[in-house]
Amino acid sequence: MSYTDLRDYLDELARRDLLHVIDEPVNKDTELVPLVRLQFRGLPEPQRKAFWFRNVTDMRGRRFDGSVTLGSLGSSRTVYGAALGVGPDEIGAKWASTHGNHLPPEEVPRDQAPVKEMVRCAPDLGPGADAFPHLISTPGFDPAPFITAGVWVTRDPETGAYNLGIYRGMIKAPDRIGCATDVNTQHLAIQWEKARRMGRHLEVAVFIGGPPALLFAAAGKVPYGVNEYGVAGALNGAPVPVVQAETVDCVVPANAEIVIEGRIRTDFLEPEAPFGEASGYLGPRKMEKLLEVTAITHRKAPVYQGIVSEFPPSESTVMRKAAFDAIYLRHLRDACNIPSVKKVACHEMASCNMMFVIQLDRPALGQPWQALHSAAGFDASLGKIFVAVDADVDPDNMEAVQWALSYAMQPHRDVEIVRGKLPRLDPSVSVEEGLYPDGQGASAMLINACREHPYLPVSLPRQDFMEAARTRWAALGLPALDLKTPWHGYPLSAWTEENAEEAELAVTGRYFETGDKLMGRREKTGGD
Repeated sequence: MSYTDLRDYLDELARRDLLHVIDEPVNKDTELVPLVRLQFRGLPEPQRKAFWFRNVTDMRGRRFDGSVTLGSLGSSRTVYGAALGVGPDEIGAKWASTHGNHLPPEEVPRDQAPVKEMVRCAPDLGPGADAFPHLISTPGFDPAPFITAGVWVTRDPETGAYNLGIYRGMIKAPDRIGCATDVNTQHLAIQWEKARRMGRHLEVAVFIGGPPALLFAAAGKVPYGVNEYGVAGALNGAPVPVVQAETVDCVVPANAEIVIEGRIRTDFLEPEAPFGEASGYLGPRKMEKLLEVTAITHRKAPVYQGIVSEFPPSESTVMRKAAFDAIYLRHLRDACNIPSVKKVACHEMASCNMMFVIQLDRPALGQPWQALHSAAGFDASLGKIFVAVDADVDPDNMEAVQWALSYAMQPHRDVEIVRGKLPRLDPSVSVEEGLYPDGQGASAMLINACREHPYLPVSLPRQDFMEAARTRWAALGLPALDLKTPWHGYPLSAWTEENAEEAELAVTGRYFETGDKLMGRREKTGGD
């Protein structure tokens, strides 16, 4: 199903019982994020929901003419799936369906754009950016409220190609917002550098709130130059309505809640942060970009949208995992011509940035290493640990991955370190080290944990016996089972027909026959 705007989507979440509506006063500086954060520390993922706070205050005693939604994009895979109109198990297929089927945005007149209900342009900005309930994400540690779910719309200064990306924005003044791109491979950072070399500032419009597919497209790692508006249209099942911005040369979602326009200065940088990062630690203060605000447009009583990020798991890790699993799979299987790749799983406790597990089904010689190198090369700033596993190892199950790491590889033979990676929000690389004293950048570890020589069967009872046991278990009224893969044994390449015959003799009570046979194969030791 397609959504017109954020409000339409919140109505659907309520209909599906995936939304907590809070009408009691909640302080956005000290109470709001901690309240939502609790579910990520204390509830199983399927029980997590979105929140909608409709009576928001702050530490200055203000009451906001609007509301705040948090956790509405990725509190759980069920919530994420609802945003795409699919079930949680259909998310990967939904992302795959967008390939080559982008729907370009459709421009509408200003009088048909709800985001133009209220318009203020510099120098008459009034309270400016401070009019909205920007959240303090890590109260007690963050130095200011930050925009966390803002989508920054920019255009390539040379080609005019659009880019939509989610970057944090530190609220510094009514007309000044910090912009953190973290690494120079971020697409906004590439465009900023182009503008700097051309002696221009980079125009930008930051929108908050809109059809959820827009934010998913902005968060996904699509190739540079691909218009995320078209990806969002494909995800949403309908083109995104857009309208011309007031003071910058770009279009913005007509149904957004808030749009902040301006220019990112290219002639100086300014200190920004610290801020709670997806690594689970605060990121340090550093020199970053600055947005100077030239206009603000918004709907009446706007619904402000934030994202729970910082310590994993979080809303942002759910969002990244849903997108990255599908994007890396398509990259390896289709773009890199490795048909044996069946699944890719990033892991939330690694912030979905640092660890990727690649599942291959009977790979040809060399394909595990091809997949590992191709995954490591997808993005210079993504991935510290890459693991290749066989088809019977669930890449999402860390216990299964540990099994493969323990018994399907040898470190001296199956581990490779690659250099030249770009550290991203990684406190294990100190500020003093920068890109390491040797100048070779950060590193990644590639581990081939695919079985590449004959193995005996998995040491669990055969499938028919375990299925019979499961039937008996239910008949006995024992507790409901949540079986983990593998839950039964199966033969591997070192299992012979003779082995199978002997096993059958054992379960039919004829094991003495095997004993007699083996007695005939005795070998003398050379002693008396």
